Amino acid sequence: MSQSGFASTPRPPYYAVIFTSQRQGPDDGYGETAQRMVELAATMPGYLGVESVRGEDGLGITVSYWESEEAIANWRNHAEHATARARGREAWYSRYELRVAKVERAYGGPPKAGAQ
Repeated sequence: MSQSGFASTPRPPYYAVIFTSQRQGPDDGYGETAQRMVELAATMPGYLGVESVRGEDGLGITVSYWESEEAIANWRNHAEHATARARGREAWYSRYELRVAKVERAYGGPPKAGAQ
């Protein structure tokens, strides 16, 4: 993730893994594990970046970006990531959804005058 909080991605096409989750219960190591997963993902071939937010109500959305479906599969199959996913299902999330999308177009720009 860059200083701005936006991932720095290449020109499309590339892939986005969108993980939406609802947290439950105490932290119980969640924060440390989430940070470790970001650090670990960044070492994986094909990783492009991540953007993540979580509201006070526990609803979170994390989008990770990847060069290929093969890179996504390698991340999914990483042993430490598999352990963290299992812990999430058992202890941290009351619900989650995972979506994989191919990014065909991407654009952005500076905010317009007066926009917030």
